[in-house]
Amino acid sequence: MSATLRIAVVDYGMGNRRSVQKALEHVGAQATITREHEELGLADGLVLPGVGAFPQAMANLEALGLRELILARAAAGTPVLGICLGMQLLFERSIELEPTDGLGLIPGEVTWLDAGGRRIPHIGWNEVRFGRASRLTEGLPLHGAAFYHVHSLAVRPSDPRDVIATTEYGERFATIVERDAVLGVQFHPEKSSLIGLRMLANFGAICGGRAREPAGAAARR
Repeated sequence: MSATLRIAVVDYGMGNRRSVQKALEHVGAQATITREHEELGLADGLVLPGVGAFPQAMANLEALGLRELILARAAAGTPVLGICLGMQLLFERSIELEPTDGLGLIPGEVTWLDAGGRRIPHIGWNEVRFGRASRLTEGLPLHGAAFYHVHSLAVRPSDPRDVIATTEYGERFATIVERDAVLGVQFHPEKSSLIGLRMLANFGAICGGRAREPAGAAARR
């Protein structure tokens, strides 16, 4: 991965920002934790991390003027990766605590995980089963791999084609999603050892491919 590749970790006051930054740096990216609009506007890719409650996360994004910035960058084709709560924010709405609108980059909603009587939140390593090919899972075992999860809710994509991989915990739920250049993972790749680092390197490669496009390429697509 090129050391000049710039990936911005969106700082909206929630989540494991520093550990995501360190993991990205480990795989060769120039990663910055920032809420500065200019830096976010120049980055080759954005990572939206998050730990906490959906309504507060959206309130923070709105208060910092980051909601519209993320939407604009995604519309321009900039790769965006949501991690854990950050993945849930990519969807249209969540019922957590109170009904709250999300970014709406992927059709669908977020509801409570049906754990079938198991403990909530779902915490720990769990097998992720890959359903179809994705740039995010390139080079990973074809059958899937174990990743570290911490969550109580699950995303419900409206279009099954947006689902890349699933995990089972009581029910089987979507744990990797992809729509155009918008990607999300319910687990924490930065806490998932070498397999997680490979996934972050793949995201860097996606961002690098975008960065090498000639000017105006996105507009011509």
